[in-house]
Amino acid sequence: MTNEELAEWVTSRTIDEVECLVPDMAGIARGKILPCAKFVKGLGGRDLRMPDSVFIQTVTGDFVQETEVASDQSLDVYLKPDPGTIRLVPWYPTPVAQVVCDAVYLNDKPVDYAPRAVLRRVVELFAKKGLKPVVAPELEFYLVKKNVDPDYPLEPPIGLSGRQESGRQAYGIEAANEFDPIVEDIYDYCEAADIDIDTLAHEAGAAQLEINFNHGDPMELADQVFLFKRLVRQAALKHGVHATFMAKPHQNQPGSSMHVHQSLLDIETGRNVFSTKAGKESKQFLHYIGGLQRYLSPSMPLLAPNVNSYRRIARYSDAPINVHWGRDNRTVGLRVPESGPEARRVENRVAGSDANPYLAIAATLACGYLGLTEKLEPQKPVEGDAYRFAFSLPRHQGDALYKFNYAKPLKEALGERFAKAYIEVKNTEYDLYQQVISSWERENLLLNV
Repeated sequence: MTNEELAEWVTSRTIDEVECLVPDMAGIARGKILPCAKFVKGLGGRDLRMPDSVFIQTVTGDFVQETEVASDQSLDVYLKPDPGTIRLVPWYPTPVAQVVCDAVYLNDKPVDYAPRAVLRRVVELFAKKGLKPVVAPELEFYLVKKNVDPDYPLEPPIGLSGRQESGRQAYGIEAANEFDPIVEDIYDYCEAADIDIDTLAHEAGAAQLEINFNHGDPMELADQVFLFKRLVRQAALKHGVHATFMAKPHQNQPGSSMHVHQSLLDIETGRNVFSTKAGKESKQFLHYIGGLQRYLSPSMPLLAPNVNSYRRIARYSDAPINVHWGRDNRTVGLRVPESGPEARRVENRVAGSDANPYLAIAATLACGYLGLTEKLEPQKPVEGDAYRFAFSLPRHQGDALYKFNYAKPLKEALGERFAKAYIEVKNTEYDLYQQVISSWERENLLLNV
C-alpha cells in the first residue's frame, strides 16, 4: 500500500482520528493522535514528531538520565507510518484508525535502536543468506478482577457461573466458556482490526487463556501481537475486568508465556530449509538449534524483560528452566513439534508474555542466525523430564543483563547501539525496583533479624 492508497483507505471509511503508534522498549504503545485530515495532509512529510528519548523510557515512565545512545537534548525524530499496518480501532463508538510507525531521524536514517528497526535488522541478516524466517507466536494472559490498589494480590474475576475459578482447568471447555462475553469481543475486535488469530484454549491458571496466531512474516506477526495486547485489555475493560500479560501475576499459579514457533524458507524456492529433500532434519536445522542453545541464555533480558519475569522460570511450573531441546517435549526450553518435513520448526518456550514481541522475535531469530553462521552443534535431544537437569537460564534480571552485556556476537546481530540503549533502560528499571521494600521483607525480616 502506498501513501496515496493509505490516504484513500482512511478517507473512504470516514475516519475521525488516526492513532499513530510506535512500540517502545517495553512494548508500550507511544505516539500521537491526529484528526484524519491532518494525518492525510502530513503523509510523506516530517511533521509528525516526538523526541528520541521515548526509546529510553522505562516501563515506569521514567527516562534514562545518562545515555550514550539517545541525544542529551531529546532531539526530534519523525514517525513514518507503515501503510501495511493500517487498521480500525474496534472499541471506539466512532471510526478511528491505528497505524504502526517507524521512527526516523530528520536526516532520513532510521532510529536503529527502536524495536521495529531491531527486528528488521535481524530479518535482513537472513535475507542476505537467501533465507526468510517464518514465525507463529502463542500468547498467554490472565483475566483478573479489577485491581485498583497494587498492595493487594490479584484475584480471578467472577465468571458467568457467579464464582471465581481456582485454576488447573487446562483445556477446559466449560472453564473457557465462563468468559464467553469477553472472548467473543476479542474475536470480534480481531476480525474488525484484521488480526489473524487461530485457536483459543484455557490454560492451567485461574482465568488464564491462550491465543495462537497463524504463522507468517516476523514483522507482521510482531505488529499483530503488539496490537492484540491493546485489544485484549480493552475487551476485558468493557466487561469490568483487567487483562494482564504479566509473566507471573499470581503467587500460586503458572506464569504466562509467549512461545515462538520458527522455521526458515529458501527465498528462491520457498522450501523449508530445516528439512532435507529426503524429508530428514537438515544440518541447518541442527545448527539453528545449536545457536538457540548457545545464545538464548544471554538473550534473556529481551525474553524476560522485567523483574517479575524471572518468577515464571521455576521448576515444574509449565515454564522451562534450561535450553535443552527435545521432540514433542513440553518440559524443555526448545521443543520440536511432531510435523511433516514442510512444517518442521522449533518452538522457543522461554519467552514470557510480558516481552516486547518485536524484541522477543528478534532475539530468538538472532540466536538461530548465529547458530547458522557459527555452525554450532546442538546437544543431544532430551527424552523424558527436562526438569531433572540443572537451571541454565538466569534466575534474576541482574544476572541476565550481565550475560547479555558480554555476549558480543548477539549484540552485534541485534545492533550495538540498541544493546547499549536497552541495557541503559533495564538498569534504570532495576535500580527503581531495588528501592521498593516488599511485604515479604517486612513480614519475615522486620522482627526476626
